[in-house]
Amino acid sequence: MNKTKTHDPAEPIEGAAGRYWQRLGDGRIQCDLCPRLCKLREGQRGLCFVRARQGDGIVLTTYGRSSGFCVDPIEKKPLNHFLPGTPVLSFGTAGCNLTCSFCQNWDISNARAFDRLQDRASPEDIVRAAQEAGARSVAFTYNDPVIFLEYAVDVAAACRAAGIKTVAVTAGYITPEPRREFFAAMDAANVDLKGFTEGFYRTLCTGRLAPVLETLEYIRHETALWLEITTLLIPGKNDSEREIAALSDWVMDRLGPDVPLHFSAFHPDWRMRDLPATPPATLRRAREIARAAGLRHVYTGNLRDPEGQATRCHACDALLIGRDGYALAAWALTPEGSCARCGTACAGHFEAEPGRWGNRRQPLRLGR
Repeated sequence: MNKTKTHDPAEPIEGAAGRYWQRLGDGRIQCDLCPRLCKLREGQRGLCFVRARQGDGIVLTTYGRSSGFCVDPIEKKPLNHFLPGTPVLSFGTAGCNLTCSFCQNWDISNARAFDRLQDRASPEDIVRAAQEAGARSVAFTYNDPVIFLEYAVDVAAACRAAGIKTVAVTAGYITPEPRREFFAAMDAANVDLKGFTEGFYRTLCTGRLAPVLETLEYIRHETALWLEITTLLIPGKNDSEREIAALSDWVMDRLGPDVPLHFSAFHPDWRMRDLPATPPATLRRAREIARAAGLRHVYTGNLRDPEGQATRCHACDALLIGRDGYALAAWALTPEGSCARCGTACAGHFEAEPGRWGNRRQPLRLGR
């Protein structure tokens, strides 16, 4: 479904020049950023709402604008094997290139008015804010950063120059050429694998599964990024044991045993308020299935489950990282990132000492 939005001609379109588009023979311009390939006439925006046609090109209307900044624990992204315990400066903009009926950030991803964008911040402003907050990384999150690629890449370049890591929290719905540029700028990614059937993506997200799987394989095999995956389990939609087993087998076969997989609990929201929340037993059973498939690091999220949130050595089963919510409760890794009991390396990006940010959430106000 490639819906476009017609812009009010009385309201000028402002934004930074966008990349990845082409002129078509019928006078329209095609946005080539994501698999939707929105075809725009003058005054139209793509389904994401933030990429718009202006004259003979595409502009990103949210460049330098944010729906808010917050310092979070890195575990909230969720990333359990990337700089554990450290603070991450998180922000997003508005809009999305999927239309998930179960969206948990619908007020941001479905925003159609720029009064949601309260803060203006240059890449340099964001670097300074991260440094002042003591954040070890900056995360592009809350809405999908692929739709604000130009802004995210510029922020990531400024961060890299300052020694700050960058994290993409994304659904991975992006075409090959921009995919290369986008992920080359990042240090870690959590990709939201929303389900494991084309029917799920088509019906509940108006998208396709195949491009997401291509993104996952690209990240794992053709980049140096640290990769983790999250699947929100929705009762009656993508939580059958058969589908969970198929997803787990695919991750094991195509990505390998060391890619962490998070099963997260759904809560009724947006256009799916009539469904119940995910029972804890469903998450724990999903974890059992994935571990039986050979995956070494499988986690449960959005519930209190110390064992489902613990990192254990795959060789001797020693507790390596214990978690209480987003806070670290135990640490048994050597400075090199190996098990302190048996010496087996644990996959991930670890520092000699864990961070101590804990469960804090610290909103920030940048710009004007």
